[in-house]
Amino acid sequence: MATVGGGGSASNHDVQESSSAQSGARVALSNAPTAALGPSASPPVLAVHREPGVYNWQATKSSLKERLSYLLNNELLSDVRFVVGKDRQAQRIPAHKFVLAAGSGVFDAMFNGGMATTTAEIELPDTDPAAFLSLLRFLYSDDVHIGPGTVMSTLNIAKKYAVPALATHCVEFVSKHLKADNAFMFLTQARLFDDPQISSLCLDTIDKSTAEAVNTEGFTGIDLDTLCTVLERDTLNIRENRLFEAVVHWAEAECSRQQLPATSENKQKVLGKALPLIRFPLMSVEKFPTANPKPRPSNNDRPRCCLRGEECSINRFQHVESRWGYSGTSDRIRFNVSRRISIVGFGLYGSIHGHTDYQVNIQIMESDKHLTVGQNDTGFSCDGTSNTFRVMFTEPVEILPNISYTACATLKGPDSHYGTKGLKKVTQESATGTKTTFVFFKSPGNNNECPNVIAIGLVLAPPWSAGSKVVT
Repeated sequence: MATVGGGGSASNHDVQESSSAQSGARVALSNAPTAALGPSASPPVLAVHREPGVYNWQATKSSLKERLSYLLNNELLSDVRFVVGKDRQAQRIPAHKFVLAAGSGVFDAMFNGGMATTTAEIELPDTDPAAFLSLLRFLYSDDVHIGPGTVMSTLNIAKKYAVPALATHCVEFVSKHLKADNAFMFLTQARLFDDPQISSLCLDTIDKSTAEAVNTEGFTGIDLDTLCTVLERDTLNIRENRLFEAVVHWAEAECSRQQLPATSENKQKVLGKALPLIRFPLMSVEKFPTANPKPRPSNNDRPRCCLRGEECSINRFQHVESRWGYSGTSDRIRFNVSRRISIVGFGLYGSIHGHTDYQVNIQIMESDKHLTVGQNDTGFSCDGTSNTFRVMFTEPVEILPNISYTACATLKGPDSHYGTKGLKKVTQESATGTKTTFVFFKSPGNNNECPNVIAIGLVLAPPWSAGSKVVT
């Protein structure tokens, strides 16, 4: 943290109330009657205050910076006073019009413009005194004195009074000190002061370290609109189960703020518009309490995981037919790929009987080792059309080239549509020209060739830094 440079014993002292005679001398207007001035006369001039007994102070200051720093928050030679803040927190801060006007176009217009003020005391009730003093300190000495608790209010006031150099220092301070454990604190302040640049920096940090950020007190203290802004993001690097747990903690804290019992109903109530933004389809069914709402089609099922890049969907079927029944056995298909990818989910056909909810277990196993590398017990809703419906893993499943894997889907529900004339080989070419080839095989003991599993969503390698967020 930078400190204020220079200054003698009188700088930065608290302003004491003076006698009425002294106060009158300090800010008195010229006593010439206004009417006698005539239409061309200049506006009345404020008297400049000189502290009694303070002479030749300049001799002890070897530079202009030292001399101006000495005058900071000092009644000596002051010709204006600001009353900053409200009620008991208000501070009276003396200042010097010339210094302020030399450093700020807004102050210049305030004191010297066509509608210049002539009042001796200017009230700023909605301004933070510490931030205002930081602004004055910069104007008097070029010193920057900010900290985590004042940087955003200082940035706001630097913009308000058109001091871009100080604003730049504030942005650099946030960039340097922004971490997961304070990202939500800075984000809350950035949204309060409507600063999109700082908001963007905070959200980027939250994306990269989501799990750590949502476990801080700053997260439980954010408002509902900020919570919704975060939950809308596809780029959060966290499993949906863990994110949901953090959201529950936020709801408990909000119930406390609203003096409500932290019941399931009240938690849903305070979550309000944030509730549909929780991606329940990405969560295992047993991970959320039965009191929570059942996932509906309106709930987003795009995985977050900070996967950036191209979205791909592999469709091996050429036709769609109706009436495929389920008896508790799995539909399976074996496959291998030509390059390293990550699979984010399956596309499954839905009911032929209109809107229906299915329970489903999806798995990917390494065929030769009979090793499960990814699975999810979840559910999905369909609308009765012959479209496919996305069923996602809770996190992407890494698939290595030239290894045989088996995709399995076990559904509980009524008869569905199903795919026919499945291709044995499907090649997907990315926008950059990279090709990924899937080769499909029958799974031993499974003669239906997995007619329900239509699509395998994939993430182009390297799977944790490039690829798809969703599968369609």
